[in-house]
Amino acid sequence: MTTIIAEKPTVTVSETKQDFTPQEYLKLEETAEYKHEYRDGEIVAMTGGTTAHNLIVSFFLTYLNLALREKNYFVFISDVRLWIPEYRQYTYPDLMVIENEPIYEGKGTTTVINPLLIVEVLSKSTQDYDKGTKFDYYRSIPSFKEYIIIDQYRCAVQQFAKNTEGKWVLTDYDQPESILTLESLDFSLTLSDIYEKINFNLVKD
Repeated sequence: MTTIIAEKPTVTVSETKQDFTPQEYLKLEETAEYKHEYRDGEIVAMTGGTTAHNLIVSFFLTYLNLALREKNYFVFISDVRLWIPEYRQYTYPDLMVIENEPIYEGKGTTTVINPLLIVEVLSKSTQDYDKGTKFDYYRSIPSFKEYIIIDQYRCAVQQFAKNTEGKWVLTDYDQPESILTLESLDFSLTLSDIYEKINFNLVKD
């Protein structure tokens, strides 16, 4: 286990920057055919997911829901939006766990601000952003304590957990029999559980 030193790579999301307010973004998103992220003035279309991406999220969600069914946690998938006020970011994490009750941004119930755990499944077009700048944004959330990054192209999972000293610690897993034990929840599963039914030879963006 090693303490991470997070870098902040430059992310190009569009050739022409258009400066939208958060309110303008939310109004546009209400009627948009596809989901978009909001990045401090920019509206960025989200890429479609592969079947492997979908299966990984589905299995992780299933095991989590079973483990947390009688406990005071809420598990949400990517239809629920996350607001990160310090960086003016709206994003749709693949999976979020919230302890106790969700705290909503605004009047509706579509956007939350208090995740305990976030899980992202990497795609080739977003992996640098998910590992770098987006993680920087997530770490500004006071309730956020654990980040799980899952590679859909090979057996590889990264776990970032915030320790009692406030430092983020990285643990890598790369074997099917490896057991991922979450630090923020009473929950464990093997990588073979995460990658059930995944044929890496067929996974393409």
